[in-house]
Amino acid sequence: MISKVLCFGELLLRISPAASEEAEKHPFLLYVGGAEANTATALAAWNIPVKYCTVLPDNFMSRYVINYLEYKGIYTSSIQFSGDRVGVYYLDRGADLKSSVVYDRDHSAFSELKRGMIDWDKVLRDVSWFNFTAISPALNENVADVCLEALEAASKRKITISVDLNYRARLWKYGKKPVDVMPALVEHCDVVMGNIWSANSLLGTSIDEHIHEKGGREAYLEHAKATSLEIMERFPKCKMVANTFRFDQDKNNLLYYTSLYTDGVQYNSSEFRTTGVVDRSGSGDCFMGGLIYGSYLHHNPQDIVDYATAAAFGKLQEQGDATGQDVLTVAKIKTHNAD
Repeated sequence: MISKVLCFGELLLRISPAASEEAEKHPFLLYVGGAEANTATALAAWNIPVKYCTVLPDNFMSRYVINYLEYKGIYTSSIQFSGDRVGVYYLDRGADLKSSVVYDRDHSAFSELKRGMIDWDKVLRDVSWFNFTAISPALNENVADVCLEALEAASKRKITISVDLNYRARLWKYGKKPVDVMPALVEHCDVVMGNIWSANSLLGTSIDEHIHEKGGREAYLEHAKATSLEIMERFPKCKMVANTFRFDQDKNNLLYYTSLYTDGVQYNSSEFRTTGVVDRSGSGDCFMGGLIYGSYLHHNPQDIVDYATAAAFGKLQEQGDATGQDVLTVAKIKTHNAD
């Protein structure tokens, strides 16, 4: 039996305005999205056996979505059928999920998940790695409880667990603060990815409020190390922490670099710079995919962070939520940046 990576989370349909030259015929564009689906798509493109677990209504639209996922090389046998609608979000062209986004996911099939609805014994039987994000427990208390149910089941099977600490301020509206929910989930995690600000918002880790004034790569990376150490001290199961830094230096210039802390050593990527970004959505999901890719293949930590960073940087020049880069494309980006 092939050991698979399982990505668990809500599949979303994204609607964005088309470019001006296309808008006359097709004013809006539709993409398959959702953080965990994006990560699964990246892993499948890099020939890692990956399956995706979500909840979709039993209708023709879901079948088209499943056909698309299978075309991308993702195993879909763990997708559950329930509820009446697929969640949707609207994102302005070229925008960031932290800014111009409108969610329309209330009463979606995934948001109505409850404990006991998923047979985790069946879903996890061929899984060696379980990946989820902080977006799922941000939806409501029941989904947060399902996440804990899944993590408890995965932990019993000694499955490696990773979490992306994506913080969405427009979520977390059900009366619980992130710091009241996320620590109990991260206790089960072997790999934590995010940044110093999301870790502060979701886990309550320390943050230097004057870090921007200090500025500079050295100061940010030193803070990443301190955050990594704090996470590992609080959550002893965690063996790897990754931090990403993406700065819009002005309207057209973007700076990107990352770090990975494991076994008492921090490994830093080189700096990536670009003028102009096609689509900011999904870059972090691509980085998460890179971490899993390198770890699954037992690459050394420097190679893991270098690959993940190059993949995430390359995603910035792709339209849509998920990457279409293959391994050679990512390798070329990494090599070109090193020249």
